[in-house]
Amino acid sequence: MKKIITPILSLFLVTFISSAMALTPGDDPADAKYPEGAKIYAAKCVACHQVNGMGIPSAFPPLKNSDYLFADKKRAVEQVLNGSHEEMIVNGVTYNLPMAYQVDTHKNAVDVINYVLNAWGNKGGEITLDEVKDIKIIR
Repeated sequence: MKKIITPILSLFLVTFISSAMALTPGDDPADAKYPEGAKIYAAKCVACHQVNGMGIPSAFPPLKNSDYLFADKKRAVEQVLNGSHEEMIVNGVTYNLPMAYQVDTHKNAVDVINYVLNAWGNKGGEITLDEVKDIKIIR
């Protein structure tokens, strides 16, 4: 068992340290444009998707340059509100780990998704509260 855990822990630490060094919070222009979303991302999302938005290979998908994210902004808001247990293919890579819900309100979901859509050089545009008001919160 120890032989399996050690490489996994090593991979996690290397990924975490390298991503933390890649970008300092506050350096991205999206931090100033979407401050509430940046705060939510730092509190709820960074552990899995990392400071640089690149995720953790084979575990957590990237949000930087993510074809899956850009394909359906409303789905992204729904996943942040309700979590996701579906398999997803992001930039040609399959991800199967479930994601728990991250926020409690439509406003917070829109804030963090707008941040993600525009952080790390993403040019994903925005989504409005009006566009997602019909999403039911399911817990």
